[in-house]
Amino acid sequence: MIFPKINLHIHSTYSDGNNSIREIVDKSIKQGLEYICITDHFTNSWKANVIPSLDTKEKMERYLTELSEIREELTDNNQNLVLLKGIEVDITSSYDYISKMICPQDYDIVLFEYVESVEGVGFVKNLLLNWKQQFEKINEYCIFGLAHFDPSYFEYSSLGILMDFLKQYNMYFEFNSSYPQFYSQRYTNFFHELKANQILVSIGCDSHDISNLDNFEEPLNMIQFYDLELNLKRFIEILRTRKRLNSTF
Repeated sequence: MIFPKINLHIHSTYSDGNNSIREIVDKSIKQGLEYICITDHFTNSWKANVIPSLDTKEKMERYLTELSEIREELTDNNQNLVLLKGIEVDITSSYDYISKMICPQDYDIVLFEYVESVEGVGFVKNLLLNWKQQFEKINEYCIFGLAHFDPSYFEYSSLGILMDFLKQYNMYFEFNSSYPQFYSQRYTNFFHELKANQILVSIGCDSHDISNLDNFEEPLNMIQFYDLELNLKRFIEILRTRKRLNSTF
């Protein structure tokens, strides 16, 4: 089964990346990537004192505007690259801050990081329920995923709760090349459950520099090793459907 070259976890100078969105896009075209997503950080936890992030409405607006403008250029120039608008949400941030600052309909992909407990699952679930009340058909324009998720937190308990949550919200598991320990063979049972429950999977490199935008081969090999190609195929089909429906892709 042949898959497009994708990297749906990239950081730019809007947070702690080394390169501008323009530089990322230009390098991605040269490397033959077909889908990329810029997913800059959003936080008001301890992390806000360590790294830059999308920390004001004005900065978020500039970020989204630049993504829209470059995406339109790609379409006008008939480039094969699809540029997706993303954001990586630190769930140790305050609930009110996330609710006030983020409008999910502005993004193609929202990644949640630090989902490490049943309480973390509950936090994200409450957030999604709140968004669903505010915005109709939220899943038609936004895809949700778990960033560099560590299966060890659910390996021996609460795995059923996690799988039910992922199915309910059609949320995907990210094979992240910067965290290969999270898809090691010690978690074979976890990946068996992903397959059994038909949970979506995708690939992100957590790229902070254009030198590692194309580190997607190992994650793809592990997806094939765990026999999750159909899970990835379903995810790609969702991306392609949204590309056809959204004229700004």
